[in-house]
Order: sequence, then C-alpha cells, then structure tokens
Amino acid sequence: MKRINLLLICGGGGDEHAISLLSADFFQQTLAQLPQFNVIRVELLAQGKYRTRDGKMCEITNHKQLRFQEGHNENWPIDYVIPCIHGYPGETGDLQSYLDLIHLPYFGCNAEASRHCFNKVTAKMWFSALDIPNTPSLFLSELTPKAIEKATQALHNWEAIFIKAASQGSSVGCYKVDDVNELAERLADAFHYSDYVIVEKAIQARELEVAVFEYQGEVIATLPGEIICAADTFYTFDEKYDTNSHATTEVVAKELSTDITDSIRRYAIKAFKGLKLKHLSRVDFFLTSNNEILLNEINTFPGLTPISMFPKMLQNHGPSFSDYLTDTILSQLKLQKETQITQSAS
Repeated sequence: MKRINLLLICGGGGDEHAISLLSADFFQQTLAQLPQFNVIRVELLAQGKYRTRDGKMCEITNHKQLRFQEGHNENWPIDYVIPCIHGYPGETGDLQSYLDLIHLPYFGCNAEASRHCFNKVTAKMWFSALDIPNTPSLFLSELTPKAIEKATQALHNWEAIFIKAASQGSSVGCYKVDDVNELAERLADAFHYSDYVIVEKAIQARELEVAVFEYQGEVIATLPGEIICAADTFYTFDEKYDTNSHATTEVVAKELSTDITDSIRRYAIKAFKGLKLKHLSRVDFFLTSNNEILLNEINTFPGLTPISMFPKMLQNHGPSFSDYLTDTILSQLKLQKETQITQSAS
C-alpha cells in the first residue's frame, strides 16, 4: 500500500504559538506509530513563512507540494494536512481557506465553521439560533463613552461581568470585572486584541467540557469532564497550560444526574451538527447551582497537550486517538477519491 504523505503544520505566530507546538508533539508521537503515513512537520512563523524542524525554509505550493527554498531540487507531494494551530490562523479559518482553494484535504473543521466558532459574537448568535441556552451578553463594536455606559449598566445589573475580546482563544483578552473603576481599562485591554468585544454576565457555575468527534460515520459526545478552578478564579490562559496551575480536572465529572449528563451531550451534538463542524471539537458548558445548562464556547481545534482535556476524554470513551485519527484520515481520502471519480465520469 502506498504510504500517505502527511503535512503537520503547527505554530502560527499568534498568542498560542507555543501551545500549538505541544499539541503537534502529541500528533507526531501518535503518527510515529502508524506506518501508513510519511510525516513532515513544519512550523508556521509569524512572518507567514514555514520552517522544518531541522531549520529548512519551505512553502506550500498551489500544486499541493512542499517546496524547499534551499538545497533541495525535488518538491514533496502532500496528500493530507493536519493544521495543528490554536488561534490565528488555524481556528480562524484562514489557513483552511487556502487549503480549500488548492483542494488539499485536511483534518478538522472547515473555514466557515472555524470562523463562526472562533468569533464569540457570531458563535453566540448561532447558539441562540439553534435554541441552545447560553450566557446573557452584549456586544460592543467600538470603545466609546456610550459603550462604556452600556458595560457599566451591565455590571450594575449582573454584579460581575466578563469582558472578552471577540476573536481570541484560550482566555486571551478575557477579564473578570466586579469593580466599576476597572471597567474602562479592561475594555481598552480587550479592544487591543480584537475589533469587537463581548460583555458577558459572570456565572457562578461548574465548568463542564465535552469532547465531540466523528468516528465511523457517527457524531459522538463523551461524558462531560470538569474543570475545577481555585476559589474566585476563572480558567485563564496560564491556568490552562501552566504546569503549576491551581486548576484541577476530572475526566468524568462527578455527581451529575443522568438527565443533566444526557442534556449536555444532546446540546453538544446539536451544536456540532448545527454549526456544520467536522472531525472534532471541544464544547464547553456552565452548570449553575439550580441545574441551568448554558453553552459557553466551542473550541474547533482543542489542545492536545499532556494536560489537555480532549485527548483524555476521547481515550476514556474510546477509541484510542491513533485509531480515531487513522479512521478519520483514511475515510476522508477515500471519500475524496470517490467524489473525484464521480465528477470525472459525469
């Protein structure tokens, strides 16, 4: 059987560049056990250039090849891509748009779905359109006295708020505010990261996460896991990835009724299907003290670091990540080949 040339792209040059490299390590360790794949790993730098692990500069051509800039006469044909990038330009859909343009198949959600989920404004509009309950919020498009006034009124009504840059991931540009004297400064900080800002009601709730994935033609939602933060804190970027984090995780959340668990999983699958997601996503919820379920956000390319929840929840549910990845790639390439044959015959 001809081996499949697989390009693993990581980095991206954004705020989550370093985390992307850790997730790429997980992919590379998994792929090393799968003899049907030839793998080249490249790092996408902030300047938009690609670099191999041994320092060679290269680029992806519109002929679906990896072209090396120095010391190589032959291009490397690419059969499949894993865009292992958190934040820009992976979860924003920019990279996927280029791959779509050159008809190169890839792992994960498509460009449109990625954009919808990464932008917190459009994501919440979709959640509401799908009749999935989510946190009360308001949207701000510019930092003006009127915007500050609206946020101040929200703080008065809700007692505490989260101010979030609309187009950032992993709690980047996210601030909890319960003091009106901090509000204007935090709004300015959030607008530094994004042209749009969302102001959400701070919810006292349990933070639950579900791994949703496609396997052998079925969309599967795992049992909810739980993030347990220290008192009066939230799951910041550092708390997510720092080895000294005070947050703890439960792969399967404890003391959840069957009704609550089933409802969360149904909402997760409804969001996955309704937003036309593909292959994998992590869907995050709040559960209040009176058992109100609120969809918080969707991560279309969840972290796969040693402390990340998605691979732990997947492994706990089954299949193994290697079986899941192999099935996903081979099924997609088979479908692409069948589609090409059908189009050629018509």
